[in-house]
Amino acid sequence: MSTNITIPVPAVPFAPPVYTCHRAKKPFELDGNINKPFWEDAPYTDEFLDIEGSHMPLPRFVTRAKMLWDDENLYVAAVLDGDEIWGHQTERDSVIFLDNDFEIFVDPDSDTYHYYEFEMNVLNTVWDLFLSEPYRDGGSGLNGYDMHGLRTAVHVDGSINDPSAENKGWSVEVVIPFAALYEYQKERRAPKNGEFYRMNFSRVQWKVDIKDNTYVKRTNEAGNVLPEDNWVWAPTGVINIHYPELWSFVFFSDDRGDAPCDITIPEDEYRKWELRKLYYAENILFETTGSYSDSLTVLQETLAAYAPNDFNKTVKALDYTIETTSRSYLITCPSADGAHLLLLSSNGKVEKVTR
Repeated sequence: MSTNITIPVPAVPFAPPVYTCHRAKKPFELDGNINKPFWEDAPYTDEFLDIEGSHMPLPRFVTRAKMLWDDENLYVAAVLDGDEIWGHQTERDSVIFLDNDFEIFVDPDSDTYHYYEFEMNVLNTVWDLFLSEPYRDGGSGLNGYDMHGLRTAVHVDGSINDPSAENKGWSVEVVIPFAALYEYQKERRAPKNGEFYRMNFSRVQWKVDIKDNTYVKRTNEAGNVLPEDNWVWAPTGVINIHYPELWSFVFFSDDRGDAPCDITIPEDEYRKWELRKLYYAENILFETTGSYSDSLTVLQETLAAYAPNDFNKTVKALDYTIETTSRSYLITCPSADGAHLLLLSSNGKVEKVTR
């Protein structure tokens, strides 16, 4: 059976990393260097993996990140090891991933809609975008969007565009004001203790050769440039970072003993994942047959046929309601507290509404 599907079922289970983002407690000086007191209270993320998952070869170079927050800002730092330090893009909002880069993705309310993308290269050139919906659901990046108040810096342990130098890697610091992420938040505010954002980080790394003391992208026998490597914090199971349902959970902690931060993924997020599997099935069914289905049995059979691994071939037994028309569908199930419904529509957005 063909697996050339526009929105494939991921080759990873729902097991996003969980990170506690602590309060910033020390003075901050922006210089791109992560080795300073400000970051001592922040744990590293796990090392990045191939975007398709842990079953793929480990990245050639290690990448890790850290986060902190205060009332105004989200602070992100990343260390990108490796001796291939180069970059050429110098104009803001150019296609930064044509160089090696570091990328940040933020979905403040875990609905997979209205999220933010940020990219930067070793030259400290940035590209910030707003996406009203993922590309798979018909979205397009709003290049004209700017994160107001954004601040960035790069520190290089070596020399840029010089293969003969003693290159060890580069690090970045990014300061994102929460006010730049307010556009589609209901309460238009910074997060509170115990709340979470869905986030992901990505590192694009091109395979290169050294010719005349210059980094040159490696090509195949036909002269075509080889695809870039995509190394991420939370693998999406497909070569597509725009699967926000699989991004990490970043919980914001006030670090107060009388109000500890619960970093347990809510049950409703697991239920959203069951709805999401039916979303994959509906879209595969429409692409292969021209119609959606209100039959859970048919959707289950579609999942079983197209999911690349056993862990996504079935859906958990919940009280689903499936409504379809010739051009759309709506799938719902109860929330964990029974007082709400979780809705996933054919545009891909998931919502929680009062029953």
